[in-house]
Amino acid sequence: MSDIQQQTDGTGNSAVSLPMYDWPEIREATDALWAAIRRQLSISGMAPPVALDRSADPEPLWSSPDLLLSQTCGYPYANRLAGKVALVGTPVYAVTDARPGHYFSVLVSRKSERPKNLHDLAGMRFAYNMAHSQSGFAAPVRLLAAGGYECLPQRLETGAHRASIRAVALRQADWAAIDVVTWQLARRHEPAADDLVVFATTPQTPALPLITSAGFADRAGAIADAFGNAVAGLDPEIREAVFLASGLVRFTPADYAPLADFLPVPQVFPQPAS
Repeated sequence: MSDIQQQTDGTGNSAVSLPMYDWPEIREATDALWAAIRRQLSISGMAPPVALDRSADPEPLWSSPDLLLSQTCGYPYANRLAGKVALVGTPVYAVTDARPGHYFSVLVSRKSERPKNLHDLAGMRFAYNMAHSQSGFAAPVRLLAAGGYECLPQRLETGAHRASIRAVALRQADWAAIDVVTWQLARRHEPAADDLVVFATTPQTPALPLITSAGFADRAGAIADAFGNAVAGLDPEIREAVFLASGLVRFTPADYAPLADFLPVPQVFPQPAS
């Protein structure tokens, strides 16, 4: 290998993951997407790993100096990762009514017990994936607070959007806020979604961003180009399976900064007394 190649191929020990929508039912499609991205990265002179990192907890990887590419949620990006990682871009998902590079949450309940309005949520048990989720927690909290609702529901932390969907269907909770891309996945692959209905949506925000470590910041543009070229060249069946449209939106950290605004949890979802 030449000296030039040695200088450009500094990613041999890097790590990659695409954890946010990697359901078992579409794992082959996700692997095909990564294979296409990997080919494009190789063409640009990088040496990406062969396989995606599917560790149980993807969050430690987001802060790893070896991170070449991953996807995170907008809330942890805005609150913890901005300034520590490099923003690559935001995929354009083929979801109804979302502007390019944006998404929103759907509020779901059982079909037989659909709330008539947001005020009805007072006293109803809320299932959420985790407190640092933009779509599952921050978005509905802000929606209710903006409407002036004094909503004081019980809470059930489930650990995943899919688990929240199941919790509502099984009457362990009464409603949940679900990332719209995940909701489309659930409508295809999760039987519990058949028992639920969308009764409201949250405002749109920038969707889940792709990131790389600060050490690869100078390659963020090339990584973004590789992702965009890979999606454009995907078989239509693969692209449809992972709900990707085409291209990336090159948001800046400032576009995600509003997601770090004060979250009125004590007022809307007060913590239980210790």
